[in-house]
Amino acid sequence: MAAMTLSKALSRSKSQLLTRTVPIRCMSTSTSTSTLPITIKPTTKELSAGFLGERNLEKAMRGLHEDGLVVVSDVIPHDHLDHLNNKMVQDARTLQAKGKDMPYNYNVGNIQQDPPPVKEHFESSIFLNPIANQITTGMLGPRPKWTFCSGNSAMPPEAGAQPQRQPVHADSDFAHPSHPFALVVNVPLIRFTPENGSTETWLGTHTGDLSGLQVQQGAKGTRASGRICEDLLEQRRQVRGPSQPVIEKGSIVIRDLRLWHAGMPNMTDEVRVMLAMIHFAPWYRNPMKLELSEDLMHKIRSQNDLQIPVDWVSRDEALKRYLNRGFGNSYDFGQAE
Repeated sequence: MAAMTLSKALSRSKSQLLTRTVPIRCMSTSTSTSTLPITIKPTTKELSAGFLGERNLEKAMRGLHEDGLVVVSDVIPHDHLDHLNNKMVQDARTLQAKGKDMPYNYNVGNIQQDPPPVKEHFESSIFLNPIANQITTGMLGPRPKWTFCSGNSAMPPEAGAQPQRQPVHADSDFAHPSHPFALVVNVPLIRFTPENGSTETWLGTHTGDLSGLQVQQGAKGTRASGRICEDLLEQRRQVRGPSQPVIEKGSIVIRDLRLWHAGMPNMTDEVRVMLAMIHFAPWYRNPMKLELSEDLMHKIRSQNDLQIPVDWVSRDEALKRYLNRGFGNSYDFGQAE
């Protein structure tokens, strides 16, 4: 009798489970066809507190798990962005003057460019944003490792030059885990539009058969690495094509490192700078370190959200070195054995 009762209960539970999961699958299928990312607008209370409430945090987690990217708007004061942008636009022109020796990514219209790692250009609202840290912690675990801080500048076309786009690629041009291990925190310093080179994104390409070396071309560490095979691009386009979303000034964009994307040409006369900071999972053994000026030591050591391994140098040394970095694919985002 007891066995019969248990069998009926299990049968009833199985039926209920099937009934409950159908709407969830339907909702997932529906949302996964959009080419535009989820955008979260924090409430005044959330902005004041410096963290998202449960509903918006869940929305961020869903965006990263399903799409590989989420946008959070209006979280960085515009004057903080303007101050840094003025300096980085000047620096971008300095790098551009190097010609073929500049640290370009795939083509000379897209420059790899570090922000100045000194106190007067380091705003916590930008580099240690508490809402960005909350989201990456929610995905990766407590105290993610921040080991990479750079940027990508889309340059206005030079006279007589044909504007070029990047090939669609993934930054994870190495054998990597199949589950989330690294998130890129992108900060646009101005409003991003298709006209000034808003990044082309291919949502939902960060997992499963779409992620890994089997979909890529190009040797690791070269400028051409990480390119997605052309036939796969056409197949994916039929399922869920790319988009070039408008990203409002003051936003942060959090992207799974594995997501397909491409830098696009800047057709305006204004340099378009986007910061790129990578937060790795606390268990991920990436050996890189930031190189920062000693005048940032107190600010870095007084925060508790992130692990931040640093090589400390004098302010003068930091200013001498930060514009002499490699191009994007020359960095090693893999993990030690």
